Amino acid sequence: MKVLALIFLFLSVSSFAQGGKEKIIYKYKKFESFDFENIVIEGETGAPDSLSISPRFAKRFKNRLPYRKNFNAEIRKGIERVR
Repeated sequence: MKVLALIFLFLSVSSFAQGGKEKIIYKYKKFESFDFENIVIEGETGAPDSLSISPRFAKRFKNRLPYRKNFNAEIRKGIERVR
């Protein structure tokens, strides 16, 4: 019985060892072309009426900052502080 188990073990180990190391070579496509003229897309076309954004009036806001033509006085004060 032990001899039979030993023979079975030896045969199973040797069967795994038969594969050996084979060099695997990978080959990739160097060029592939697509023919877009023969592609057919099926579906329905229509205007998206329920998804449209309804137009609204643009609200004009009043500028809360005072309008000034120039800031010469502030520029002069800044130059005086640097001196």
